[in-house]
Amino acid sequence: MSPPHTGQFFARVLCRQLLLVMRRPIEMGNPLLFFAMVIVLFPLGLGPAPDKLANFAPGLLWITALLSNLLTSDAVFRSDFDDGSLEQLMLAPQPLFLSSLSYILAHWLTTGFLLALVSPVFALMLNLPISALGTLILSLLLGTAVLSLLGGIGAALTVGLKRGGMLISLLILPFYMPVLIFGAAAVQAAVTGTPPGPYLAILGAMLSLAIALAPLAIATGLRISLDA
Repeated sequence: MSPPHTGQFFARVLCRQLLLVMRRPIEMGNPLLFFAMVIVLFPLGLGPAPDKLANFAPGLLWITALLSNLLTSDAVFRSDFDDGSLEQLMLAPQPLFLSSLSYILAHWLTTGFLLALVSPVFALMLNLPISALGTLILSLLLGTAVLSLLGGIGAALTVGLKRGGMLISLLILPFYMPVLIFGAAAVQAAVTGTPPGPYLAILGAMLSLAIALAPLAIATGLRISLDA
């Protein structure tokens, strides 16, 4: 039987990862629960003043989305490293960076994509104007994809370590900062009536660069971790 073509292989790995996540709904629900808890608790600490909540909403939504992504980055390759599946992927005729990209896509679909879909509900709780909801969703779709790719690099480098979660934070948090800055700035611009297009364009450029380079870096990091 001939090996599957590259596209078929990518789709199979992606479906496998999504199926594994569906079998562990708690792991998929943890980022959403964390996101919801922070957004709900924040008005209790700040007070119910609508103007204050609206001013803090863009930054708060983006910071919470970033931390929710960081919460799950450590587990992207962990289970497959423990059961030896990653070693089998290295032996496959298809390039490892393609398999890595399918892992990251599955992670984004079950974290960043879901967060972007539910974010309008929590944005309205923070009194974010309805006119800014479209920009919020689009910025989160672009930005969380970049965060997943960057988080995958950290996960690949630390997958062989017993306690790699804190090390991931130290490694990739500085690279998260530009995404946070431009993502929150895009939403803030929409709130104030300024065109958010330039900020969204920068996020799109970041995503294009990350898609081009991050899978190669992830594949290299996995080889280093497996060899070690």
